[in-house]
Amino acid sequence: MRKEDCFYLGKVAKKFSFKGEVLVYLDTDEPELYEEMESVFVEFNKNLVPFFIEHSSLHKNDFLRVQFEDVDSEEEADKLLGCAVYLPLSQLPKLEGDKFYFHEVIGFEIEDQRLGVIGVIQSVNDSTAQPLFEVLNGAVELLIPMIDLFLVEIDRPNKKVKMNLPEGLVEMYL
Repeated sequence: MRKEDCFYLGKVAKKFSFKGEVLVYLDTDEPELYEEMESVFVEFNKNLVPFFIEHSSLHKNDFLRVQFEDVDSEEEADKLLGCAVYLPLSQLPKLEGDKFYFHEVIGFEIEDQRLGVIGVIQSVNDSTAQPLFEVLNGAVELLIPMIDLFLVEIDRPNKKVKMNLPEGLVEMYL
């Protein structure tokens, strides 16, 4: 499995028991969707390795307590600590309406109600307090805050994110 065909689910955060159980931090708003998984991909040395799950249960909201097959000691669990966990894109729940996955809107046009098309989304920067669309307009990069108040519609068929941006936001870049 290639990393490009997967989405980041979380990472192995810490050991839970002396029998090799681990706690996987789930980077999601809906951790309960991932409680019944049969397997995941764990990243080792830039390769995704399949791991089968014997049993799992939610633990304190954002964590999944997992017993992987063939991981039955603290030493084996130590090797997993800090490793990223992935699932195939096909296992992402479908979102509708104005909800979207960041990777889903890459390549979509941003269309402002007042100014029309202002550029194409190159990436999403979620390392800041407020996630930002990184939009390319010719050679100029615009940073557009992903605020629900600005978002009008996600037009998936036409690959557009329709927004109502405050006056002056786009103009300060152009």
